[in-house]
Amino acid sequence: MPEGLGQAIVETAGDIAALLRAVPDTSAPVPGSRWSVGEAAAHLALANELMADLASGRERPYGDGTPGSLAAANARALAGFGERRAEPLATMISEQAGLFLEAVGQAASHGPAENPTPLTPLGPMDPAVLGSYLLTHMLGHGYDLARAAHRRHMLDRDRVMLCMPFMLSVMPRVADPAATAGLTARYAIRLRNGAAFGVVLADGAVNVTPGPPDRPDCTILLEPVTFLLIALGRRNPWRAIARGQVVAWGRRPWLAPRFPTLFTAP
Repeated sequence: MPEGLGQAIVETAGDIAALLRAVPDTSAPVPGSRWSVGEAAAHLALANELMADLASGRERPYGDGTPGSLAAANARALAGFGERRAEPLATMISEQAGLFLEAVGQAASHGPAENPTPLTPLGPMDPAVLGSYLLTHMLGHGYDLARAAHRRHMLDRDRVMLCMPFMLSVMPRVADPAATAGLTARYAIRLRNGAAFGVVLADGAVNVTPGPPDRPDCTILLEPVTFLLIALGRRNPWRAIARGQVVAWGRRPWLAPRFPTLFTAP
């Protein structure tokens, strides 16, 4: 996995566990969600277990990657798992993150032939992308839990950069066909003091490149944490633009506000 990813997974799981242990009432609602704190924490614990199982080579069907199927799978999992107390869930979140890293380490000690690429709800992913997926998922729900507990969230630039392998791999899969239909555009996305990548749309196809495309129609510069929160549906892009956290320029700068609408957060 990329340097620092394992440490970020451990530290993020620890931050979420510490936050949960300080919550006096897990029945409190999570802002902007139908879940309570206890339900969101239970989902995180189950998701970390799922990721650890996938890294271990166990098959775990969990929807087909569409938002509706993932929501249904989440509902079924929560219905069959009654724990909502902070301490057991905090422990499970941390322990399963550790088991994930153990599984990745064990797989790395064997040859590729003995370790088929895990099939996740969002398609096959190698360990680097799967670890990035785990971190991204924890950060999204960790942000929700921090808001519910009125605590500082655990997102920062370095952790967002470690989310990028997953974000770039999954963007074509979560593109909204209705939103991308008929659109031809070349976007350059730049994260302030960080990564840059390209998104090229043509004839309904979405192609993500590890670097900006030649002659982009629209270049968008974002503060990294803002980028991740917008991508995960946690921040209103118009509000971010108003606060100067998003800046756009180019031959067709009016394409910038349209960019977030091209994708549906899983």
